[in-house]
Amino acid sequence: MLKELQDKKAILVKELEEYRDKRNELNTEASKWSAERNKLNRTSRMLTDEAQQFKHERDEYNKKVSEYKVKRDECNKKINAANAKIEEIKKDANLTGASVSELKQEIESLEFKQQTNVLSSEKEKELVGAIAILVSEYKMKMTEIERNAELKSALGELEGLREEASLYHEEVTEYADRAQECHDKMIKVFREGEGIRVKSDRIHRKFVKIQDEADRHHHQFIRTQKEIRELDKMIASITRRGREDKRKVERMKVRKEAESIYNLFRRGEKISTEDLMLLQRSDLL
Repeated sequence: MLKELQDKKAILVKELEEYRDKRNELNTEASKWSAERNKLNRTSRMLTDEAQQFKHERDEYNKKVSEYKVKRDECNKKINAANAKIEEIKKDANLTGASVSELKQEIESLEFKQQTNVLSSEKEKELVGAIAILVSEYKMKMTEIERNAELKSALGELEGLREEASLYHEEVTEYADRAQECHDKMIKVFREGEGIRVKSDRIHRKFVKIQDEADRHHHQFIRTQKEIRELDKMIASITRRGREDKRKVERMKVRKEAESIYNLFRRGEKISTEDLMLLQRSDLL
């Protein structure tokens, strides 16, 4: 019985060492994947913060776009009102036909055509004549404007409004471009962060799988430890009973030997000092 228990304990001790070593190996591997996952999560959070910053900047630029759009639209309303006022003044002063700005644009267009196109002599002569007519009409219009203080003032106001509207439009375009740039960066960083999160989730699943396996070996280690302790108790109990039985046998042997010596003593036979001490230990004297 004792030998069987000792053999079983030896097997369990070997299994215990195997469970412990495998558990430690798996825990080490799980720690490696945990560290890698945590590193990716830190990078993901950093990219998320960066994307949020781009989003904030984009939204601020879009606010500027809206702000300058309102100013530009208000300015365009003033331009429409100024144009209506100018038409009324021209109508009252009997100044009909194209405006000086329209004449100027037409003159510049024809001059550009003359400079960039290959024309026959006849065509060029016709073009030069058309330009001359427009220039003459332009000068006449300018003279009429100079003579009409109200019209001159209204045209000056209109030009100022157009310049103001143009500046607002430039601001709208600039801030819209900046907003789009931030938006593109935000999308790029968000996608990069999403890719890292996917990788982090994959590593986390691997970590959980390995950690579960390590926990399984740990539970087996604990269970085997308990079995060994129970065996130790049984072995100790059997060993103790064996020692007690051995001592009992020895006491019986001593008692029997003492009784034999005691009988000799009672018959008056001579006994040795050792025999006397044996009688004393056996409580027969």
